[in-house]
Amino acid sequence: MIILGLDPGTATTGYGVVVHDGVSAHYIAHGCIVTAKTELPARRLHEIAKQLGVILRQYQPDLVAVEELFFMRNVTTAMSVSQARGVLLQTAAAAKLPVYSYTPLQVKQAIVGYGRADKSQVQKMVKMILGLPSIPKPDDAADALAIAITCAHSYTLEQTLK
Repeated sequence: MIILGLDPGTATTGYGVVVHDGVSAHYIAHGCIVTAKTELPARRLHEIAKQLGVILRQYQPDLVAVEELFFMRNVTTAMSVSQARGVLLQTAAAAKLPVYSYTPLQVKQAIVGYGRADKSQVQKMVKMILGLPSIPKPDDAADALAIAITCAHSYTLEQTLK
């Protein structure tokens, strides 16, 4: 099963692709969808949808995992990130893909085993779990891989319990 993990953002949306063989997750790819800060918000959202469409066609995931938003102090940032998340959800739904959502707390617990783990701990565990030579860069892509791994583990557990 191929899983596409997404870490939403207007300027940078991270993506990570893993394949899950029923036991463990294996690395396929990671990267970022980047939009120009000089573009109008509507154009940036359109660009996110367009680039996500390319990624969906290239990797043909079986499902998509998207990070849920958590409380943000900056309302403007929260609004733009939620708009980007909406575009990701809509694009995945248009491709008829199942979408799963995970909070940052769920991702940290699944990857590190501790809900208050810091970013560097999560990144080191992503590197270790996937057997990568170095921590994936940029941070948004590493976060997206963590989301994909979380989905792989929780999906497998969910199927086992059925």
